[in-house]
Amino acid sequence: MPRHHRVNDSRPDRPASRPLPRIMIISARVGAGHDGAAAELGRRLEDAGFAVDRRDFLDLLPAGLGRLLSATYHRMLTWAPRAYQRLYASTEHPGHPGLLVRSLVRSCRRRTLRAVAPGTVAVVSTYPGASHVLGGLRLAGRLRMPAFTYLTDFSVHPLWVAPGIDAHLAPHRVPAGQAEAWGAARVAVVSPVTGERFVPADDSARTAARAAFGLPADRALALVVAGSWGVGAVRESAAEILASGAAVPVVVCGANEALAEQLRADGFPYVRGWETDMPGLMRACDVLVQNAGGLTSLEAFASGLPVVTFRCIPGHGRTNAAALDEAGLALWVRDPAALGSVLTSLTTGALGARQRAAGLGLFTSEPGPAAVITTVVAEHAARQAPAARPTRPGRRGVRTVALGLAGAAAFGIAAPAQAAEVVPARWESAAHHLIERYEP
Repeated sequence: MPRHHRVNDSRPDRPASRPLPRIMIISARVGAGHDGAAAELGRRLEDAGFAVDRRDFLDLLPAGLGRLLSATYHRMLTWAPRAYQRLYASTEHPGHPGLLVRSLVRSCRRRTLRAVAPGTVAVVSTYPGASHVLGGLRLAGRLRMPAFTYLTDFSVHPLWVAPGIDAHLAPHRVPAGQAEAWGAARVAVVSPVTGERFVPADDSARTAARAAFGLPADRALALVVAGSWGVGAVRESAAEILASGAAVPVVVCGANEALAEQLRADGFPYVRGWETDMPGLMRACDVLVQNAGGLTSLEAFASGLPVVTFRCIPGHGRTNAAALDEAGLALWVRDPAALGSVLTSLTTGALGARQRAAGLGLFTSEPGPAAVITTVVAEHAARQAPAARPTRPGRRGVRTVALGLAGAAAFGIAAPAQAAEVVPARWESAAHHLIERYEP
């Protein structure tokens, strides 16, 4: 992603003297999940009437610490997965973050404040480190607009929960419950953010996609993914899928060209490196086999693909596998001997239909994150309005909407199971006009 992205402030139907309210999103180029969620969330906020600025948390760190942090994480996943598992487990407890995290947070607070453009009405984090920066600034009274955390993982590590954050947005009741258990004061369940092109395919679309990718038309295809870095036991997974006879593996290696070369040398015919058309490839396949439980899993749910977790990576890979399994969204195959029967059930049996329906249900049962953010921003703007202002025509009606939105936001965050009934999509436009009226 671009390290700094800012959309145009003006629109043809909007006077230049009335700039759009701004929202800043802070992500991190640590893998692709945080950036992917930030990009799609930004698009939806733009559609809701905001200008969006994007920043990379790694660039806010001083003295090249961001590059060091990303490189260290990558090397641990690749070369020392057991050490990463120990590190992950050692920090999996509630309370204040460790000394290293606190030092990183303090080192970039000023840079973060300087990055907030005039007219910004909210800041959203899709990365735990950025959440702690924003929460600390909110508690210190230095960041005066609401701060949100959008949870990109299906399981919630304690580092995701930052004191001072106004609302944590979770893609399901399972991670919402975990966030609350770690001490998050305000949690809302929202529908996941995935690209518009990730949609279910009918038979004709699947046939066309297989022809476009040169894939066999008459075999069950298992799309094997391992994140943008291509980490984990990918070769072993591909070999076991092929040996099971239940499906032909189609392996995406991301940026790991060495892995792609190894797989081709092993004789696997359908190996891809960095894939630019993942929606099309998902349309071509019958099931997704993944090892991390990140954004790709959500994209598969949106595409109507059943999902299997197999040979998951340490740390968040294992906790995501457990959370997805608990939610009934992805089957966690722990025993390689059971892989073939599970794949057969998902590609040809009733189990596959049930899993596809469960995955698609994620996107229809809860409000979108843009609606919740819009509502909380409107609530905050109403609270900041002066106590006494000249009366204008229609003022009482606007105040009534403000109170209604504020109450809806408070109820929806306190009771995420009912969030779908709390923030109807049609309120986005009303909340936007309210922000324009009350923003100081």
